[in-house]
Amino acid sequence: MADEVLAKSFESIGTEYDRYRPGFPPAAVDVLCPRPVRAALDLGAGTGKFTEVLVDRAQSVVAVEPSEAMISVLRSKLPDVEAMLGSAEQIPVESGSIDLVTVAQAFHWFDRDPACAEISRVLVSGGALGLIWNRSDPECAWDRAAHRIAHPAVAASDDTTSSAGEELPGFELVRREEIRWVDRISRDAYVKRWSTVSTFLVADSATRAEMSAQIEAVLDGDPQTRGRAEFDLPVVTDVYLYRSL
Repeated sequence: MADEVLAKSFESIGTEYDRYRPGFPPAAVDVLCPRPVRAALDLGAGTGKFTEVLVDRAQSVVAVEPSEAMISVLRSKLPDVEAMLGSAEQIPVESGSIDLVTVAQAFHWFDRDPACAEISRVLVSGGALGLIWNRSDPECAWDRAAHRIAHPAVAASDDTTSSAGEELPGFELVRREEIRWVDRISRDAYVKRWSTVSTFLVADSATRAEMSAQIEAVLDGDPQTRGRAEFDLPVVTDVYLYRSL
């Protein structure tokens, strides 16, 4: 199971997460849901970063999220979405009522086996599960350097997608796509984006200040970002599509 302290760190933020975290490309929804479905569930929905690109692909959308701070932002942005407090291990949704479950930037926090069992329970027979992650483009040296500062435990790798794979209990992997896109971002927003990751949130104030200063130094030292108030940030979005067995 994911580190509980890191996972719970997101319970204290909402507005900042929504303001500074990247969204998701529409192409990710095209992979998971090429045609509209009756009912979709965005699980671990956060502030609705993926929910908002899902709403046009389903007759009804349910969002489930354990953080009150985050789901309050989602409710204000997406009043037509049924938003509920809940976890992946105890989903407050009827059995066999959902055609598609999506999990964006959150599956690595789940207790995998009970979460998969719950997702299987709420899905219709043969329903779909989509796992989505944004990650650093390995060809972008300055963003990778910032990643190593923010996530020293994983060094040069970004292993959150390792919680997905060829085998999930009760599911079959039927498609995997890697989508490359560009996020236009200001320098200030880029630095503040890192302040919303779990390692920053659990650190003391001195450590947070030092990490931010190191990221600022990376931006000052790279010719692609030096002296610029705004720049293009390349992003890779990994999409995994599963079918329930």
